[in-house]
Amino acid sequence: MIGTDVPTNAGFMRPIAVRAPAGSVVNASFPAAVAGGNVETSQRIVDVLLRALATAAPDRVPAASCGSMNNLAVGGFDRRRGRAFSYYETVAGGAGAGPHGDGLSGVHTHMTNTLNTPIEALEAYYPFLVTEYRLRRSSGGRGRARGGDGLVRELRLLEAADVTLLTERRRFPAWGLAGGGGGRPGRNFLVRGERRRSLPSKINLRVEAGEAVRLETPGGGGWGKAPSRRKRTKK
Repeated sequence: MIGTDVPTNAGFMRPIAVRAPAGSVVNASFPAAVAGGNVETSQRIVDVLLRALATAAPDRVPAASCGSMNNLAVGGFDRRRGRAFSYYETVAGGAGAGPHGDGLSGVHTHMTNTLNTPIEALEAYYPFLVTEYRLRRSSGGRGRARGGDGLVRELRLLEAADVTLLTERRRFPAWGLAGGGGGRPGRNFLVRGERRRSLPSKINLRVEAGEAVRLETPGGGGWGKAPSRRKRTKK
């Protein structure tokens, strides 16, 4: 937020203090259930900090991004290869727009540091078939600068397996700034033939061979008020 001309160093961090009261979501007390702190909770902390800094630095702070790493884990036994398998991946979403331009689409933002797994590599090693993988068009928030779009990723299992989803922003969208609109919340589905069953943001379930898991990841928030559309008048 203070610019690229200031290098990260010990003095840079000296004025910063972290307060995490006991019993809070960032300092939970037994027997509170905790999981995914470095993937989901960390993403939402970034959103909170950016929103707080937006008033002080409105010309630098972007709108909220995807807000989730969209964690997908699959484990089972591959009879064709004669081995057990375990697959875990984070799926990208949309980046928040900012005062200097649109948010990027289909990217990992803020706390993530992973890249896309190519379809060819995935299908060559696991009993999976990627039936859809594309940008989720118009999922980014509207504004003078548009939020980035999320992704659609649908994975059909060729073997029965246990599937775990750990996702966020399935109810509340990524917020916009300076009059920009919010992004579209994400959605999770279990696909059986032509039918889709909506899944909650966090779940562990058994998926049978031939069924698919579909993730539609959240878009980023927009920045600034969108230009008004003038009505055309007939001459």
